Amino acid sequence: MHILFLTGREQSYARNAVLLRALRQIGSVDVIAPQTQAASLIGSSLRVAAAAIPRLRAQSYDLIFVGFYGYLILRLLGKLLRPPILFDAFVSNYDTLCFDRKQFAPNSLAGKSAFWLDQSTCRLADHVLLDTPLHVDYFVRTFDLPAAHFTAIPVGCSEAIYYPRPKPAPSAVNSHQTLVLSYTTFLPLHGIETVLHAAAELQARPIHFRLIGAGPLLPAMQQLATSLGLHNLTFAPPVPPASLATEIAAADICLGGHFGDSEKAGRVVPGKIYQMLAMAKPVIAADAPANRDLLQHGQAALLVPPTNAHALAHAIATLHQDPALRASLAEQGHRLYQATCSEAVIAAQVRQVLTQSLGLTIP
Repeated sequence: MHILFLTGREQSYARNAVLLRALRQIGSVDVIAPQTQAASLIGSSLRVAAAAIPRLRAQSYDLIFVGFYGYLILRLLGKLLRPPILFDAFVSNYDTLCFDRKQFAPNSLAGKSAFWLDQSTCRLADHVLLDTPLHVDYFVRTFDLPAAHFTAIPVGCSEAIYYPRPKPAPSAVNSHQTLVLSYTTFLPLHGIETVLHAAAELQARPIHFRLIGAGPLLPAMQQLATSLGLHNLTFAPPVPPASLATEIAAADICLGGHFGDSEKAGRVVPGKIYQMLAMAKPVIAADAPANRDLLQHGQAALLVPPTNAHALAHAIATLHQDPALRASLAEQGHRLYQATCSEAVIAAQVRQVLTQSLGLTIP
């Protein structure tokens, strides 16, 4: 089977990388994608579409896969893409811009354009992937599309990077502290202010928070940390995936989020949760619908209400005091990951989509 893989985000982006590895188990894959994260999705989409045109004219493909971010690529190439076309929508432009980030009013020209882009692009594809069943329900209801047109496949993670490993020996300075790790791109749905308020409640305990990342709300969160007088929290810059795995291994407790209370936050499972589960770490996550579909409170993770800093602080304190519970959550969470969202599971789900939803024959 000969597959063309097109994406506006870099092929190393977690969602793209996992699906690309799954497709490479099925056939030979030609990839047209940015090598690194582009400054502009519009620009990267234009470049990928332009590079795809001569390839499409010169070769015949058994499958066209348009990954994330692929809305503009699919619109630009249009009828040049011969079916079957499998599109990983992954996010809704309309939901992200109008409700999550609130950049445009839904009834504005920009809001209506985002709605049209989501709806019309999904209709161009023969089948569409999303990350959770709740996200599928949103697309079906919002854009009046048939449920049979969609399949939910979890995000997963790269198991070459994220796998269980021994916890590094702590330094003499923090040998008696419990290290709580959170990493984020500081978007509203992440609810990082909830993490900071939880840290404020726990300042009297030997618990230290390490917050890795950068993004739009970082200055505001740094200002909030200052106003709260936090001395038990460190902000750190983003790190590459291999270094992030080292950070996860060093943590005693991992915060999976999303702790914001937007509707989008409730429909998605944060990618970091898969990474933490794959590394067999104890996780605290938001008690949100999509997380509840994956995680059972007290077994694979502890779940706390979104935006509830007191509940988050209580959960952290509970795990701080109970190493046996931390170990139990880590073990059960890793077993859950292997059974439901490992790379092997995702590869099998992709194969099923190709054979059952697209009617392809795979040797």
